[in-house]
Amino acid sequence: MRSRYARLPLRSRLALLTAVAVALAVAVCALAAWFLVRGQLRSSLDDALRDTRADPAGVARVLGQRACGAEQTQEGRLLDYSIQVVDGSGEPCLVAGHATLDVTEADIAVARNQVPEALHDAEGSDGTDYRVITRPLDGLLGESVGAVSVARPLTQVSEPLQALAFVLAAVAAAGAVGAAGVGVALARAGLRPVDRLTHAAEHIARTEDLSVRIPVSGDDEIARLSRSFNSMTAALASSRDLQQQLIADAGHELRTPLTSLRTNIDLLVRSEETGRPLPEEDRRELLASVTAQLAELAALIGDLQELSRPEAAAGGTQPAVVALHEIAARAVARARLRAGGLPIGSELDPWYVRAEPAALERAVVNLLDNAVKFHALGGAGRETGVAVVLRDGVLVIRDHGPGIPPEELPHVFERFWRAPDARGLPGSGLGLSIVARTVRECGGTVVLRPAAGGGTEALLSLPGAPVPPPAAA
Repeated sequence: MRSRYARLPLRSRLALLTAVAVALAVAVCALAAWFLVRGQLRSSLDDALRDTRADPAGVARVLGQRACGAEQTQEGRLLDYSIQVVDGSGEPCLVAGHATLDVTEADIAVARNQVPEALHDAEGSDGTDYRVITRPLDGLLGESVGAVSVARPLTQVSEPLQALAFVLAAVAAAGAVGAAGVGVALARAGLRPVDRLTHAAEHIARTEDLSVRIPVSGDDEIARLSRSFNSMTAALASSRDLQQQLIADAGHELRTPLTSLRTNIDLLVRSEETGRPLPEEDRRELLASVTAQLAELAALIGDLQELSRPEAAAGGTQPAVVALHEIAARAVARARLRAGGLPIGSELDPWYVRAEPAALERAVVNLLDNAVKFHALGGAGRETGVAVVLRDGVLVIRDHGPGIPPEELPHVFERFWRAPDARGLPGSGLGLSIVARTVRECGGTVVLRPAAGGGTEALLSLPGAPVPPPAAA
């Protein structure tokens, strides 16, 4: 049953649930109404029985004129209720009516003056159920103890209840059918935004058109779902655009070293094939150029691989509490090897952060390499060098290069972006992108800004972490 229900469309399930809920509500109301009417009818019958008092003198007269069970008088036949006398032993004597009533323990208790009144149901000798009230005879029949029972048939209650039950059943059935129709209409109206979402998702799956947007109105759950869907498609479109841009930029960047490599290798191959060797100096320059271009290609491919990984897995290892001052010191030592004698001064206060050590060290090295590369373009003397300062969790790397124009600062962390003055310098244009990504994963910030007196400052700020305990000796 559950699997059959699960196979129903959502619209049908909503209509079915609505019909069932309304049917249950109508059934509960109908049942409550039936019991209420039943109670009212029985209460009215009881009140009528209490108001119907048999005349004790008439009862005595009837009993004195004939024996119990004899033919009823005209007076008894005119009554719409039955009257029966019960003595102390429980023997009934029909005074008026159509049937003798069953005598109960309550009737005998009244006849013996043990209780003042008894009200109950009883079955008559004609098979009809009666509502009976029994009261004492109050000694009007001499010294004998007895009671008189006045009864009216329960058909006065059951027949109206049967008619009411039929009417309520018809109303409940009509309500369930009507609720099913209303449920279908409501399901169609309520699921119309979901249909739009479905059509949009199917269209995107069929055409891969991520520009589709769903109109949003209101602030209900469907509107929130539509906004989330639009945000998702916008993010997917942006991701695809970035991917296509990355491929295009990577192809453009790879074309230059590959073209140069092919030209140099063609010269070397042609020299070998024609038997006309190149001058030794030219040959050494070609081989050096090929080596440099291969290194540039390897660096570019490594940077592309780093950027292609998901951010959560870019580092390859779990973050840990590391000493930023130690990582910066190692990065300065590596940068000095490639600085060609350019001095790099450092003042590093202790600071601990939570990061992946290798990725963070690579980011600091990229900032230092960038500072060394642009320092030479500024015309400053080599004695000024590059300054590295770590204080209060902020790592500042200062060079004395030409600086970055304000209009170019928003683009420095974009992939493959290069300043116009740096197009002829080595590099892939991905170093600062990798720096921004690594710092973002660590929960920090990195900015480049003009330095006072010329040059550029790179400010890397990372939140501090608890100092790790000293290692055991």
